[in-house]
Amino acid sequence: MVRFGIFELDLVVGELRKSGVRIRLQEQPLQVLAMLLERPGDVVTRDELRQKLWPADTFVDFDHSLNTAVNKIREALGDSASSPRFVATLARRGYRFIAPVQREEAPGSVSQATGAMAQVGTGAANQHLESVSGPVSVRGYPELDLPIAHRGVTRGLFTLIQVMYLIFYIEALLHLQDVDRMAGSFLPDWGALATVVAVLVTASVGVPLRCYLVSAVGFDYRGLGKKFRKVFPFVLLLDGLWGIAPFLLMPKIGLGAALAATAGLLYLPFSERTLIRMAYPDAR
Repeated sequence: MVRFGIFELDLVVGELRKSGVRIRLQEQPLQVLAMLLERPGDVVTRDELRQKLWPADTFVDFDHSLNTAVNKIREALGDSASSPRFVATLARRGYRFIAPVQREEAPGSVSQATGAMAQVGTGAANQHLESVSGPVSVRGYPELDLPIAHRGVTRGLFTLIQVMYLIFYIEALLHLQDVDRMAGSFLPDWGALATVVAVLVTASVGVPLRCYLVSAVGFDYRGLGKKFRKVFPFVLLLDGLWGIAPFLLMPKIGLGAALAATAGLLYLPFSERTLIRMAYPDAR
């Protein structure tokens, strides 16, 4: 058993677990991970990996297969090539496991278990790995009490929410006179003026905030989870104010529809926080 962070790899059974929950990972990525864990801190060259896992008589695109295997390892661990926490890439040389590792070697050693895994996977060495874009099936993040989904899905949903708010802001700024007219239809003059000022100020602040969040998710900025946690009280206040915007349309859509739309908008900041925690598990 090899432990690193909240993960553990059972080299005998050939299972990767996160906080005790099994993470599905194909044989070759598991074998690559086992070889890296056998020599933590050392460079495991691409040639060593090829000789151990892709014998000379194996007809396979080695570079593509190895790159795919490492990408699947990183996806399973929530790691990144640009800012690695576990697997670091040394250009044109190989890979190095950089996180602290704890071993339990009874009854066999790590190298023996790694050899056993390699023997189990010999018959599969002639097959290509699945595409990198395939989802990693995991039961959940037990330490966060959250389900897990493909990071592309959670990041995509978060981005759509930011784009929706950008559309709200831009439309409101382009139609301030209409906002004043609708607010004045059921509010006193001072109330209509306060509404226009609130829309102007919050939209002007919200546009750069949403642009930052969209770009951070788009470039997969690994520190976004921590940053979003810090600004979440402000996001909650901002989204809460915009959550009551449907009442401006109450003369047209009615009280029931305005209440339903407001309820949905008031829930959105919490869904944003959940999506960020799912995409960037370090955000606690």
